[in-house]
Amino acid sequence: MNHTNGTHPHAVTELCEEGTRIYTAALRSGRIARAEAGTAPCLMEFSLLRPDPDDPDWLRPTPPSVALSRRLNPLEQEISERRRLSTELAEAFEPFMTLSTQLGASSDSIAVLEGSDRINAALNMATSQCQTEVLSVQPSDRISERSVLRGMERDRPIIERGVRIRTLYQHTARYNPEKLAYAAFLADGKAEYRTMDEIVERLIICDETVAFIPIRDDQQVALEVRHPGLVRYLIKVFEFMWSRAVPLSVDGPYEAAPDGITEIQHSIAKLLVEGHVDEAIARRLGMNVRTCRAHIAKLAQALGSGSRAQLGYLIAQSGILDSGAAPAGPNGHR
Repeated sequence: MNHTNGTHPHAVTELCEEGTRIYTAALRSGRIARAEAGTAPCLMEFSLLRPDPDDPDWLRPTPPSVALSRRLNPLEQEISERRRLSTELAEAFEPFMTLSTQLGASSDSIAVLEGSDRINAALNMATSQCQTEVLSVQPSDRISERSVLRGMERDRPIIERGVRIRTLYQHTARYNPEKLAYAAFLADGKAEYRTMDEIVERLIICDETVAFIPIRDDQQVALEVRHPGLVRYLIKVFEFMWSRAVPLSVDGPYEAAPDGITEIQHSIAKLLVEGHVDEAIARRLGMNVRTCRAHIAKLAQALGSGSRAQLGYLIAQSGILDSGAAPAGPNGHR
């Protein structure tokens, strides 16, 4: 038996074999020699043995009922104190519980997630528990454009579980052949990717039960929404955009229409007429400013514009923003 400074490394509830034997013998005989009890110093530590007042060479056992009472008293006092504290806490929060009930709001229907670690942890948990479908909208800004392929790679284990995935990107996601190849590899009926020119904000929905939306431009604060009504509304928003998007495997957005102008250039023309500057247009359409200006130059060439001011006028006069209308030439002829 290992003794350290005359102590045993165990609690009174785990009395060692030697201590049990000696304490039992002391109870039966009424006392025990101090020398014999030396092999179990824990008995003195726990006050199960005490010096015999008539003979210092002997020890007397503490009655079990007395020893138990001494051990229980502090525990009962602690339990009593904790019961008092729990009662005070219940009384303190009772007015707020009543108010929450009156408002009819579930405390976990909307949660604020701060920091990328907490956001990603919540997203990973939701997707790992997803059983039917994941819907997502991913605008192509600088951050998400670099992570599009990584996001597609994360889709693989979800698809392997039989979960359907539908994801919306902006048309700029089509520039990377690696992304296109990976999307084609995953497109087996369980994963669908579509693009459109302009997307408002990020959105992820799992199993029609939980949605995630950012509430700050730096993507460091998000809402985890579990309110059934709000989730249904967000699903309708997704389906509205999905029905107007183009499958990623189709080259339509960058192919010239009969009027010689691509869908991207139509989108740029619309924003130019609305008065947006190049930087704002590029940001809205998820492309860099240089690419945006290259499209504007092609648009100007197609319409025969010699200046930026003239370009806005020619766009308005050409009719290219009118659905199904053929564009007017530089002299206004259709």
